[in-house]
Amino acid sequence: MPDPTIGTGALHEVSDGVYAWVQPDGTWWVSNAGAVTGSDGTFVIDTCATAIRTRRFLDALATATGGAPVRAAVNTHEHGDHTYGNSLLPEATVLIGHENMRAKLLVDPVIDGCPPAWEPLPEWGPVTRRVPDLVTRGDLTVHLGGRHLELLHPGHPAHTTGDLVAWLPGERVLFAGDLVFHGLTPLVFAGSVDGALRSLDWLAALDPALVVPGHGPLVTGADLPRVLGEHARYYRFVLDTAAAGRRDGLGPLEAARRAGLGEFAGWPDAERIVLNLHRAYAEDDGRELDLAAAFGDALAWNGGRPLTTHVCCAS
Repeated sequence: MPDPTIGTGALHEVSDGVYAWVQPDGTWWVSNAGAVTGSDGTFVIDTCATAIRTRRFLDALATATGGAPVRAAVNTHEHGDHTYGNSLLPEATVLIGHENMRAKLLVDPVIDGCPPAWEPLPEWGPVTRRVPDLVTRGDLTVHLGGRHLELLHPGHPAHTTGDLVAWLPGERVLFAGDLVFHGLTPLVFAGSVDGALRSLDWLAALDPALVVPGHGPLVTGADLPRVLGEHARYYRFVLDTAAAGRRDGLGPLEAARRAGLGEFAGWPDAERIVLNLHRAYAEDDGRELDLAAAFGDALAWNGGRPLTTHVCCAS
């Protein structure tokens, strides 16, 4: 089966020498990436889930930059839709990430054999695990041919425990990673619901003119308050649903079924409510998330059907 969205990724020059690779429709395993060019080369921000998608991104970038060498790259977090294409970067590329992100990618089992949670099953193609060479516990500044790029950590778990955003203060362009999902259900099962909520004010304080979200269309500065406001309402909804469920002795799946989705019912990947509730329950209990139980409940919420993805074929 051909990938129905394989040809729709597009490279946008959002500022002089600043590029966003946007892949509709932004659902499971379909993410955005980007790059910044300077006089001495290119800095890449995230790769893609599969070999063919990453190659299309890197080929488009090479055409746009006249073949400028990729000197360095950063992963905004460990999830495979942002990291599995790392091995297709040039061998000499210095790869950067948060230390927690590196540790999680080292033990990620999905790249070695995708569990049957999605349909069709993603086929990664010839990618291999490649983790950062250089890690940070907080913020890091990169100077690239006269450009000033800041890699910033929110200071607490949010989407994951090792999130980084890439911020160009001169151009006021923010690559937000999965701290921003534009037009689809946010996912925080690997991080913190409360931390994701707190990260929104941190993002807003940067006052970006343009945001490249981890998933979904580009966000203008004028539209950012609406997008962050939607995120805030959703995270509060998750926290309120978890509190009510725990009060009434319900598990995450039962709490999700009782609550419904309200204004968020139209967002793709709605089953993430169950995964996010599992994270909220785990946080309240001070325990590790049971990933198998969380995905089992998400599949049950989805009527026993696998979760939909538009990444299927390696070629």
